[in-house]
Parts: sequence; C-alpha cells; structure tokens
Amino acid sequence: MTKADIVNAIYGSVGLPKKEAEDIVEAIIDLMKETMAEGEGIKIPNFGSFNVRKKRRRRGRNPQTGLDIEITQRTVVTLKVAGLLKKMVE
Repeated sequence: MTKADIVNAIYGSVGLPKKEAEDIVEAIIDLMKETMAEGEGIKIPNFGSFNVRKKRRRRGRNPQTGLDIEITQRTVVTLKVAGLLKKMVE
C-alpha cells in the first residue's frame, strides 16, 4: 500500500475531499518524522510503537572480501508491533 492508496481509502471511507485527505495524511507523516527526529518515540494503540534508539559502534566483516571493518555508531528507528495487529496478520 502506498501513500496514495491511504489517501484514496480515507477519501472513500470518510468522504473528505481528496485534497483534504491528502493534506491530513501528509501532516501526520510530517509530525511523525519531526517527533522521531527529536529522538522521541510514537505509540499507536493496537498498531505498535516506533522507537528511536542508538546503536553503538561495533566490529563487522565484509562478506565479499572477508575483511574486518568497523561499523559506525548510528541511530535507527524500530517498530514493535502490537499484539492485536500481530494476531490479525497471522
């Protein structure tokens, strides 16, 4: 499903004008990006939690050459899926 599919689903089910539905989806995505950029997590009941965490520097191996490399410290976003959603998917 793409962002356009989400806009069309909102347009079809709620009855908002398509432009308004697109603006709402864009505003939600922008708010989520800004929140996670500040290092805060987002919890959506019955869906899951987006968390921002820092991964420490570590040693790794290049699979093509077999040489040891250092993987730098970085920040990642993780999603922990809620139990209800997990059951629905299964």
